[in-house]
This record gives sequence, structure tokens and C-alpha cells, in this order.
Amino acid sequence: MLPPSLKRYAWLSIAAAVATILLKGWAWWITGSVGLLSDALESFVNLAGAMMALAMLTLAARPADDNHTHGHGKAEYFSSAFEGFLILIAAILIGYAAIDRLLNPQPIEAVGIGLAVSVVASIINLATSRILMGVGRKYKSITLEADAHHLLTDVWTSAGVILGVGLVWLTGWLWLDPVIALLVAVNIVWTGWQLLQRSASGLMDVSIPVEDLKAIEGVLDRYRQQGLGFHALRTRQAGSRAFISLHVLVPGAWTVQQGHDWSERIEADIRQAVTYAHIITHLEPIEDPVSLADQELDRWAD
Repeated sequence: MLPPSLKRYAWLSIAAAVATILLKGWAWWITGSVGLLSDALESFVNLAGAMMALAMLTLAARPADDNHTHGHGKAEYFSSAFEGFLILIAAILIGYAAIDRLLNPQPIEAVGIGLAVSVVASIINLATSRILMGVGRKYKSITLEADAHHLLTDVWTSAGVILGVGLVWLTGWLWLDPVIALLVAVNIVWTGWQLLQRSASGLMDVSIPVEDLKAIEGVLDRYRQQGLGFHALRTRQAGSRAFISLHVLVPGAWTVQQGHDWSERIEADIRQAVTYAHIITHLEPIEDPVSLADQELDRWAD
């Protein structure tokens, strides 16, 4: 199950979101920039996503039970899907505010202070995203990775907004502020769409990453050189855990104990290559043609 310590990183994300909401909201209040307003609105999405992440990490950490024998790891995909949905809502709100300001331009005030505050908020998001990304990748947590990607996108969004507001300050072209805000909206729509796609893939039992599949094949190749065979290798990702099943073809003259010992050895080697995996093997005699009849997912009667 997920290490309980992962929840502390969700709390870190919540704290960062609250801090950036206050800072960016203040920056918008003193400048009147719709670009900075769009940045502040996205921070509300960060907060909602972080709170959802905390809830789903708590659920995912629960052990398997009679009704969820494979654990609760897939709960993480609900968090990333929820965050993707909120991003799309934020993009609509940002777009609406930007179009209104484009039609009714207003001067920007106290630009220097506003930009300085926004830069501080961006530094907070950057530091938090790097921490979440490192922990998410280490423990295979899509929830923390999605949160980190969103925060990192927020950093680049803020950079664009800061650039836009600075250009307005220097040139006096008021239309630059809402145009930058519209570009921000387009950018976060793409981020939201990617999160929704990744969440849907996880809920649809997407296979584990290619690099992990290659690591498994490397293990199996070593055993093929010793006369064993394999087929029906199937994998799926469920949050921070992977499930792997495969059929192991051994000499039919082997005893059950011999086959079991080799199977245990193979599982241990695969588990060393893919440390977050739960592995199930099925023994079959390599000489029997019937052993090759169940390579596909569904085995049909003759």
C-alpha cells in the first residue's frame, strides 16, 4: 500500500495553493490586471486539486479488503480526473474575464509591486512542484505527479502573465494584458485535457510504462536461454501499484516442486526489476500444444 507519508505532500500542496491564492489575489487587487486575475483563479484550481489529492491518497492507502481484493490504488485516477475537470472550468472563467477586459480595457496600476508578489508566488509553486514530482515518481503516485505537472504549468503560466503585464507597463498597450490571459486559458485547457486522458487510461487498465516492460523482457530472456518459455504476459497500472501476470512454460517431466521453485525465482527477479509490481504466474508444460491455446485474453471453447 502507499506509504502514509505521501499524505504530507498533499498537505504541502494545499499550503502552497493557499499561499499563492493570497499572494496572486493581492497582486491582482493592487494592479487590476486581468492576467494576474487569471493566474489567481488557477490557484483556486490548485487548491481544489490538492484537497482532492489528499482525499484520494488517503483512500488509496487503505489495504485490500473483501470487496476490493486488488486494493484501492485506482482512487488516484479520480483525483487527477477531478483536477483536469477543474482546470477546464477555470479556463472558461479566465476566457470570459479576458474577453470582457479586451472589450473594456482598463489601466494597470502598481505594476512593480504586483509583479514582485506574483514572482514570489511562482517561486513557491516551482519549489513545491519539484518536491511533488520527485516523490510522485519515486513512489509511482499519479496523484502527486499530476499535481506537480499542474503546478509546473502554473509556473510557466505565471511567467507569461508577468511578461504580459510588464509589456503593458512598458508599452502602454492595454490589449496585451487580456490577450496574454486568453493564451493562459488555452494553455491550461491543454493541461486539463492531458490529465483527463491520463486518468481515463488508468481507469481503462493501461499497461505499465514501456521501460518497465523492457525490464521484464530482459528478465524473461535470461530464462529463455535456460530452456523455459513464456506467453500471455499482461500488465496493468493501478495508481502506485502494477499488476503483472504471465504463463511460464516448463518441462512437463518436472515435479510440481521444481516448477514452483523456478516460478518463485522468476517472480523475484521481475519484482526486483519492477519494484512496485504484484506478480502472478501460471505453470504449463512446454511440450503440450494445449499450453499455447490460452495466449489471448479470452480462451474460446473448440
